[in-house]
Amino acid sequence: MTNTARSSSSYSSSPPTPCTPSSPNPSTTITPETMVGTFNTMSFPANVGIHALEFHFPAQFVDQEELEQFDGVSTGKYTIGLGQTQMGVCDDREDINSISLTVVQNLVEKHSLSFKDIGFLEVGTETLIDKSKSVKTVLMTLFEKSGNFDVVGIDTKNACYGGTASVFNAVNWIESSSWDGRWAIVVAADIASYAPGPARPTGGAGAVAILIGPNAPVVFDQGVRGTFMNNVWDFYKPELGCEYPIVDGHFSSVCYIQSFDASYNLFTQKFAKRYSPHPEKKITSQDLDHVVFHSPNCKLVQKAFARMTYLDLLQDPENALYGPLKEWARFGQTEESYYNKDLERTLIQFTKDEYQKKVLPSLYAATNVGNMYTASMWAGLASLLSLTPEQELLQKRVGLFSYGSGSAATFFSARIVGSTERFKETIQMQTRLAQRIKVTPERYSELMLLRQETAGLKDYTPVGDTTIMAKGTFYLQHIDDKSRRTYARV
Repeated sequence: MTNTARSSSSYSSSPPTPCTPSSPNPSTTITPETMVGTFNTMSFPANVGIHALEFHFPAQFVDQEELEQFDGVSTGKYTIGLGQTQMGVCDDREDINSISLTVVQNLVEKHSLSFKDIGFLEVGTETLIDKSKSVKTVLMTLFEKSGNFDVVGIDTKNACYGGTASVFNAVNWIESSSWDGRWAIVVAADIASYAPGPARPTGGAGAVAILIGPNAPVVFDQGVRGTFMNNVWDFYKPELGCEYPIVDGHFSSVCYIQSFDASYNLFTQKFAKRYSPHPEKKITSQDLDHVVFHSPNCKLVQKAFARMTYLDLLQDPENALYGPLKEWARFGQTEESYYNKDLERTLIQFTKDEYQKKVLPSLYAATNVGNMYTASMWAGLASLLSLTPEQELLQKRVGLFSYGSGSAATFFSARIVGSTERFKETIQMQTRLAQRIKVTPERYSELMLLRQETAGLKDYTPVGDTTIMAKGTFYLQHIDDKSRRTYARV
C-alpha cells in the first residue's frame, strides 16, 4: 500500500485456533474425500472461504443516460448523482427461480462439480413468489439425476442481507460437527423493481452462486464480524402481490450509513483483539487493501467509503494523516454528522484517490447492471476478483459491508491467499456484459408494466423472447391453474 499509515501486513494472517488444523495442503486439489479426511480428525477445517463465483444477469439493459432524457430529469441525475451507467432489465420470462436455477447449473458445469458432492445449498433473496415454498426446493430439481437429496439449507430473507446471512450459515456448517466433507453453495439472487418515480433508476437484477469450502483462495477472517441490527422502516414489502417496495430513499441512505458506522466500528475492535500485536490499537481503513460494499447505487457506496476515514479520524483525531479533517471531528457521530453536506463533500474529496484504488474495481457490475439486492455485494466481489490482475490481489485483505433494510448489517473481511485466475476465466464479466441487448426507455417501461400486470397470475404462459437469452439460461415456461411453475433451459 502506498499510504504511510500502517499496512495490513502489520497484522497476522491467521488467528490463534483452539487446535492445530489438519487439512490438505492448499495447493492440493480439494475433493470430498480429502475434506472428509479433515473432518474425521475433529479439527477445524483450515482456510474456509470462496473457491468459485458465478454471476448471472438479464440479457437486456437500459441506458441510464437515455433514461434521464425519457424521465425528463436533469442531465447527470442518474449517471452522476447515482453513479449508474446501465440497468439490467427482466421481462416476464425470468423470475427468482429461473435466475437461481441458471446460476447454480452454470457454476456446477463451469467447475466440473458433481451434485453428489454438494451437502449444503441455501438461497438468500427478498424476491418472493410464494409465502411457503422456498426457492431452495425448486433448485433441488437439479439434484434429481444424481440421487442426492441430503442437502442442508433453506431460504433466508431480510432485504439485501439474506445472501450474506446464508454465506455465514454455510461457513458455520463447514466449521461445525455437522460438516460431512462436502461443498457448500450459496445463492444470492434478486430482481429489483420499483414503481415509476425517483427510485426506479436504482433497479436491476442479478444472481451470484458462491462455492464455499476449506483451503480456498479467498479465506474469510474468523471471529471478526461486526454486526448491527435494529428496527427501522426504510424499505419494506408488505404488499405480497406486488414486486414494488415501500421505500423512503433518503431515510434508507441514512440508515445504511448509520448501520455502516456501527458494524465497522465493532469490526475494527474485534479485528484488533484477534489479529493485532497491540489489541488496544484498533485498525483503520488503511489496513484494508480493498473494500466491497452492498450497492443500492454507486454514489452511496462512495459516501460510505468516505465515512470510513471519518470514523478513523474520530478514534485517532491527533493522527497527522487526518490533519485536513481535524476540524470536522467536532460533529462526532451525532445526527448532524449524517446530514451535513459540507462534511460529506469534504470527506468524498479527501478520499477520492483511495476510492479509485480500493473501491471502484468492485463496482463494475453495479454500474452496469444496477441494484441486485442480495446479490449486490457478492457481484461486487466477483467484479474485483475477475477484473483485477492476480498479482495485485495476492495476499491482500478485503473488507466487505453488507446491508439489508429493516435492518441488518455486517462488516467482515477476507484474505486473498491463492490464485484468482479461475475467477477471471469463468466469470468473463466484461465480455458477457458486452453481449447484452439494449432496450429503449420506452421498451423498458413496457416490460416493467408487463411484469406488474402479470405478477401472481395463474394459467399463464409468459410472452418474453427466449431467443435473446444466453445459452444455458433457464426461463419460466408456464404457470398452471394451481400456480405451479415449470421451467426450460436455452
